[in-house]
Amino acid sequence: MRTKMPAHFIIDGYNVINCWPKLLKSSDNLEHARDKLIHMLLEYGAYKKYDITIVFDALYTSSAQSLEQINDHFEIVYTKEKETADSYIERLAYESVHNGNDVFVITSDGAEQNAILGAGAYRMTVKELVEMISDTKKKLRRHYTENKLLPSSRNEIADRIEPTVLKKLDILRKKHYNK
Repeated sequence: MRTKMPAHFIIDGYNVINCWPKLLKSSDNLEHARDKLIHMLLEYGAYKKYDITIVFDALYTSSAQSLEQINDHFEIVYTKEKETADSYIERLAYESVHNGNDVFVITSDGAEQNAILGAGAYRMTVKELVEMISDTKKKLRRHYTENKLLPSSRNEIADRIEPTVLKKLDILRKKHYNK
């Protein structure tokens, strides 16, 4: 029996940043917004057990393509010179679908959405991703705050001291305060 592979989320990094008003507004520069997005997706992917690839355009740079493998399920790709994130995403989506993955491409670019549908991947808008991340954070917060029982009584150090020693300490305390 073949085990089901985790869903593969392929994210158009700069498209998500530019379509997520809160992320863009709260960041003082693009690099900071990129780091915040990476951090949020790293947490979300780990919790949901998704494979995540974030692709950033390097179209107007003279750099070679770079790939940063954060862990077995999370990678960051900066495209090579004269390559768009869209073309890289289309190729990766096709390969990933061909390998048997459920592939979700996150972008609000209409042309890109149509192209990935042709590759057999699912499309997801930035708004849908934001809602999924927000819902997951709310569920986690509820889980960790509502399900915790508070102790019914205080746990004091006096409860762990022998009565004879406690009596002697009490006598010393009273002598100290009566001076």
